[in-house]
Amino acid sequence: MTTSHNPADRPQSTGVDKKTGAVLSYALGWVTGVVFLFVGKHDPDVKFHASQSIVFFGAVSVLNIVLSFLGSLLGALEIVFSLAGLALAVVAVVVWVLAMVRANRSGGVRAELPVVGRFTAPYADRLAASVR
Repeated sequence: MTTSHNPADRPQSTGVDKKTGAVLSYALGWVTGVVFLFVGKHDPDVKFHASQSIVFFGAVSVLNIVLSFLGSLLGALEIVFSLAGLALAVVAVVVWVLAMVRANRSGGVRAELPVVGRFTAPYADRLAASVR
């Protein structure tokens, strides 16, 4: 019986290829972003997609909470904050679908989010670089 050993300098395989890891980084928003930030930590492209998912969908979650809180606090303006939350949800769903399509088409190679990528990419780079 023979056994194979991986060299120490070679990263361990997670069983998920680059394309799948990149697409799944967006599947459940920031939650799968956190998972794939660590599962794909040996692939810089997957780490970038995961970090971008965390930054964008994390910001959307925080904004949604803030809008809900302000809407409940300012009763007369509740409808305005509810409509703003609805608009934010629509934008998030559109970006979510486009991000998964773009990650799939690029084969998992680094690709910024559509529309908001130039804002989220610098933060995603920093987050991806912090995980070793």
